[in-house]
Amino acid sequence: MQHSTLRQKIGQLFLIGFAGDTVSINHPIARDIEEENLGGVILFDRFLAEKKDTHNIISAEQLQKLTTELQKLAGGNLLIAVDQEGGKVNRFREERGFPVTLTAAELGSTGDMQATVASARQTARMLRATGVNLNLAPVVDIDVNRENPIIGRYGRSFSDNGQTVAAHATAWIREHRAEGIQCCLKHFPGHGSSDRDSHLGFVDISASWRASELEPYRLLIDTGWAEAIMVGHLINRNFDARYPATLSRATLQTLLRHDLHFTGLIISDDMQMKAITDGYGLQEACCQALTAGIDLLIIGNNLTHDPGILQKTKKAVLEAVYKGEISEQRIEEAYDFVQKFKRSLKCHHAPK
Repeated sequence: MQHSTLRQKIGQLFLIGFAGDTVSINHPIARDIEEENLGGVILFDRFLAEKKDTHNIISAEQLQKLTTELQKLAGGNLLIAVDQEGGKVNRFREERGFPVTLTAAELGSTGDMQATVASARQTARMLRATGVNLNLAPVVDIDVNRENPIIGRYGRSFSDNGQTVAAHATAWIREHRAEGIQCCLKHFPGHGSSDRDSHLGFVDISASWRASELEPYRLLIDTGWAEAIMVGHLINRNFDARYPATLSRATLQTLLRHDLHFTGLIISDDMQMKAITDGYGLQEACCQALTAGIDLLIIGNNLTHDPGILQKTKKAVLEAVYKGEISEQRIEEAYDFVQKFKRSLKCHHAPK
């Protein structure tokens, strides 16, 4: 792999957040797209790093203009992602003119799959109209611990039953695919039993985790509804005694790829979450994640903000390749998974 090609391929392995609700040719994200071959961006409604209540998403008209400009910079080949689960994890806020959306728990508790279908269709059409092509949803965590501070308390799980979770997730994904939007299952290998929030620090689920938490993943993979899976920053010593799932080859390669036969895109949770940054440097963790088997790295650039974060992290990955710490084959493999996923955006068909 020649030097220039290597640099370009590494750029495709990142999904980066950026500041502001407009983009000019001089904006750092424009430079990242045009010069660093950035794979994708992630959008937020609030700018947490600067404690601002506005960020990338102000209104439907504004967002459509923003995504159009971003795609022009990338020649139409950019992933534009958002966390739009519904309920409290909702980047499209009612006060900005967007429709109200229910939580997964509310949808799952109705006993009526048509409510999930309708909610998913409304969400997917809203995303299509505003130029978003990747929804980092649905959550397929099982509601094992209803006092879970980041899943249960926010109503982010459809159910405490794996088959029910998978059924609602299938309906959600089907409606998104019909509108040309891809989805991402999360948070592998299961965040529903935890008693802590990985945004805030180290989370060990070894004792609370149950094997049944894999059931939605297994069902959705086997039936062809899993194009992408997000991995949580969760320590589960049943699979790896040392590393959280994001950095764990045993979790990603042995469990997810080999045992569950997953052949889609593996995405990290935000690499700036404290579960990672408290124990590892960001650049070091990104290198470890790629080595372990992550294909697309999310750096939200929102909890803390650095307009030069992509250049710094790409440099660290390049140096790791030159030192032999990451193989060129692994970069090539991750790049191929990203490109395959991007091609799938252009040819959505329901599984037969």
